[in-house]
Amino acid sequence: MFTGIVREVGVVAAVAGGEAGVRLTVAAPVTASGIVLGGSVAISGVCLTAVGIGDRELVFEAVPETLARTSLGSLVAGSRVNIEPALLAGEPLGGHYVQGHVDGVGTVRSVTPEGDGVRIGFTVPADLLRYVAFKGSITIEGVSLTVAALDATGLEVALIPHTLEATTLSGLVVGDPVNLEVDVLAKYVERMTSVTASSTPSAS
Repeated sequence: MFTGIVREVGVVAAVAGGEAGVRLTVAAPVTASGIVLGGSVAISGVCLTAVGIGDRELVFEAVPETLARTSLGSLVAGSRVNIEPALLAGEPLGGHYVQGHVDGVGTVRSVTPEGDGVRIGFTVPADLLRYVAFKGSITIEGVSLTVAALDATGLEVALIPHTLEATTLSGLVVGDPVNLEVDVLAKYVERMTSVTASSTPSAS
């Protein structure tokens, strides 16, 4: 479990493999110092298992299912990634409940300066957009954000200077793919209401 509060921006040191799976080595000195082998870490919103730990690096493996559902397949050496270690019992929940299970990939459609911050628009797959609410929470590239605007094809978020400095979102340009995770509570509500509706006896 995560909260969408990025602890560190890491840099991909190496990518090995291909469509059958990749092995990622990420330079992350702060996170590496506190992770145990087999621990969970969110890399740009994707929950991965640390299969190797170096002095200042972490190693992860991503299988075809992960590559198909996320943007990890586009990472190359030098790519910057948002990093968040798994939430520990007793730690504050600063963002919202994030599983690290990416629901789909969106696309940056606009980047507009707004005061001291930036407003970024994203195209969102139609099957995910129904879970998004105005002023609700969404995770983009592992960052917990509030939906500032919503329309028929996507959404917008307004980023403050701190978020731009502490994450990779400041480097986004139009056309970039982004990992999206909708609020899991919305999915549970849909599931429960659909099951309830289907099990309700019809009037005779």
